Amino acid sequence: MKGKVSNVLAIVFFLVLISQGFNQCFLSDVSIRQSRIGNLILNFKGFQSIEHINPSLLTVSSDLCLVNADQPIYKSVIKFKYVWDYRFLLNPFPQSNFVL
Repeated sequence: MKGKVSNVLAIVFFLVLISQGFNQCFLSDVSIRQSRIGNLILNFKGFQSIEHINPSLLTVSSDLCLVNADQPIYKSVIKFKYVWDYRFLLNPFPQSNFVL
């Protein structure tokens, strides 16, 4: 009995493996996109916060801010919290050398 069960399981496993190879895939189904987003500098003129901001996320220097410590920004979210009397608009600095 034990041998029959293992034979049936082996046949089922084999059929599952074979069936995976018959899916059609066309060149139009493949999508490749690469980009390096780094060296992103934001215009922080007038920015203030009473909440500490992790310097590995945002490095504030006078009116400019370097995002993610000049490391590539992969498909992820960079979050930080700031506390001030009004909402501050974050805009890329015009001379940022980043690629979108």
